[in-house]
Amino acid sequence: MSNPAPDLIDQVLSIIPGSHLDALRRHREGARDNVQQAYLALFEPADASQVSLLERFAVASFVSGLQGQPVLADHYAHKLTQLDGGPAIAAAINNEVERGATTGPYGIYPAGPLSSENKVGLHFAVSPEVRRLLGERLAAALDHAHLLVFRPRDSSKEALQALLASGWSTAGVVTLSQLVSYLAFQLRLVEGLSALAGAAAIEPANDTTITSFTAAVAAGSNP
Repeated sequence: MSNPAPDLIDQVLSIIPGSHLDALRRHREGARDNVQQAYLALFEPADASQVSLLERFAVASFVSGLQGQPVLADHYAHKLTQLDGGPAIAAAINNEVERGATTGPYGIYPAGPLSSENKVGLHFAVSPEVRRLLGERLAAALDHAHLLVFRPRDSSKEALQALLASGWSTAGVVTLSQLVSYLAFQLRLVEGLSALAGAAAIEPANDTTITSFTAAVAAGSNP
């Protein structure tokens, strides 16, 4: 019987069995396992006919790069470079991350009580030269991913139609949305664990600072 794949979060953060962070994550073993199973479902799917592995890792590399999370960005970029055609795409995506870097969320609400919170920001589109390299389908996915990360309030029927027009199926659009949503959660989890690791290094003996909230974040569930 083959050994199960190592837990991705443990792997990218070099969490050692028996360590402080390992104990925190195992405080809610079921939630920890669910995070890993979601990763496997999205990045080692039984059926990648609607969204290819190259597309999945390209989007993940782009989103994690935009969010400034180096350990995950490195992981997804490495996975991308292992695929046929991946090295050139990884390099192009790195350039697009630099072009698309911004802060958010921002966007425009429909007219109403929330309009006072409208905020103008970058409307990103993959550069023409990179668009030619990636093809319209993948370029449109990166455009949409940038919208979901920074301008979620601007999501619309027109935005979805742009994906369909570029060759995405309805099932593919659903998977793409799930992918970006999972990455947002995964990035938050890694940031939280990194912060806990830093706090433990500064004040390792102060266990009273570990609350149910930090345990929930470490496990990968909502507190």
